[in-house]
Amino acid sequence: MSDPERISDLATPCFLVDRVRLSRNLEAMQQKADQNSVRLRPHTKTHKSVSLAREQLDLGARGITVAKVGEAEVYSEAGFDDIRIAYILVGDDKFAHVAKLHEKSRISFCVDTLEGARAASGYFADRDLTAEVLIEIDCGYGRCGVPWDREDSILFVRAVSEMPGLSICGILTHAGDAYNGPSSAEQTQEEALRDASERERDRMISFAGKLAAAGIIHADSGFEISIGSTPSMRYFENAWNDGFSITEIRPGNYVFNDCIQLGLKVADWSECALTVLTTVISKRRDPNGTERLFLDAGKKVFTSDIAPGMEGYGAILYNSRTMEPLPHAVISSLSEEHGWVRVPGGSTLSVGDRIRVIPNHACVALNTQHVFFVVEGDEIVDTWHVDARGRVA
Repeated sequence: MSDPERISDLATPCFLVDRVRLSRNLEAMQQKADQNSVRLRPHTKTHKSVSLAREQLDLGARGITVAKVGEAEVYSEAGFDDIRIAYILVGDDKFAHVAKLHEKSRISFCVDTLEGARAASGYFADRDLTAEVLIEIDCGYGRCGVPWDREDSILFVRAVSEMPGLSICGILTHAGDAYNGPSSAEQTQEEALRDASERERDRMISFAGKLAAAGIIHADSGFEISIGSTPSMRYFENAWNDGFSITEIRPGNYVFNDCIQLGLKVADWSECALTVLTTVISKRRDPNGTERLFLDAGKKVFTSDIAPGMEGYGAILYNSRTMEPLPHAVISSLSEEHGWVRVPGGSTLSVGDRIRVIPNHACVALNTQHVFFVVEGDEIVDTWHVDARGRVA
């Protein structure tokens, strides 16, 4: 059987990426990085695709970000030579993989506790190796990282800087709180995003200044200050203080955008490059007049994540060229293999019709797939593999 040439040749459910929208998204983020004199080190957890990551590098990205050692192995084998694991690594099994990867690529990872740092120090020092590490900083999200505003965080960095087998190359944070939206009824979504972006930037630069004041680092030493999430990048503007500025950004979702980004008003409908192609497999009318459609894509495709300010588990499109949503139709529920669509008053869709849906969370959804199809109009122009999917370590 020959490879499919048109969308109509594809079996459903499957994932489509619009070539034009993808290119615009890639170029826009690279331009933002260039304008702010920062390196773009995109987080590949969104797509896990070697082909797409190569496009990012071709446009000017400098290095890539991954979440797992196993993902780093995939990219290193593919020839990527500067890989940042934006995750705290603990355990000799993971350190052994890092040591092996170091033979081919520059590898760095995160630490945020004395126990974890000492374990890494012992492993690499015992083997006469030096691992590059970044101190993870908590700038307000409340997940991992040492608090940005506490004196003992400075003492922690000093302690790590004196450990054999480790070399601190920078500090890193993730502004996950940028996904929280407005903090009050009076605050707009734009104000919330601007505040999150400025808070992330200013707190990291402030922390670097404190490290310099303590004599731990120097402003002219190439010390890296790494930030970034797609929402906090929406209004990012670099700043300089005491000789320090942000040196790199690590957004991931921007390549595709999804319903979460739509709900946060980070992206417009026309900037959503990823859709799921799915088929209506059943249809019924309830006694109250509501019509229900059932799709051949459920939790294992769409995921059960919700999007702020939006209803349901994905946005059904009426027109995939104009990215116009289908009015009143809501993916109201998911079972493993079915999407349950509610249409009050009835639908013009029939069994056998194929529709396109913007998923709520692209990063989680695409990780369920082996491949996705790059399309221009109704034509399939490429098939890209999700090379790093399923890596648990």
